[in-house]
Amino acid sequence: MKNFLAVICFMYVTMGMGQSKRSGVIEVEIAGVESNEGQMVIGLYSSDDQWLKKIYKGTYSAINDGKANATFKDIPEGEYAISVFHDEDNNGKLKTFMGIPRETVGCSNNAPARFGPPKWQDAKFYITDKVVKQHIQL
Repeated sequence: MKNFLAVICFMYVTMGMGQSKRSGVIEVEIAGVESNEGQMVIGLYSSDDQWLKKIYKGTYSAINDGKANATFKDIPEGEYAISVFHDEDNNGKLKTFMGIPRETVGCSNNAPARFGPPKWQDAKFYITDKVVKQHIQL
């Protein structure tokens, strides 16, 4: 009986381990950068209420020939959006004047900024266990 219970427990534990949540990869390509000076700052956001407030994951990228690239790996299945800016002075902060960006910005799906920042609904995309590519044109 003890062996039977041990086998059942082992099967229960190993079955649970095999049912982990799916994750994927996001490849980001940014084009139209006016100069190779500075760096690109890339932020990945995981919800509407955190959009442009709190980054889920972030990274920096060098700029070569007006392009920058970044990859986010092991991203759990769900909705996400990306915001980028050309950090020309390499200080890691978006330069603004009266709330208006003074460094070039862009976001996923090339969502437009009309009378304010782009909307989550326009910028969001869904990721599963596949590779998702986002092409952002500045």
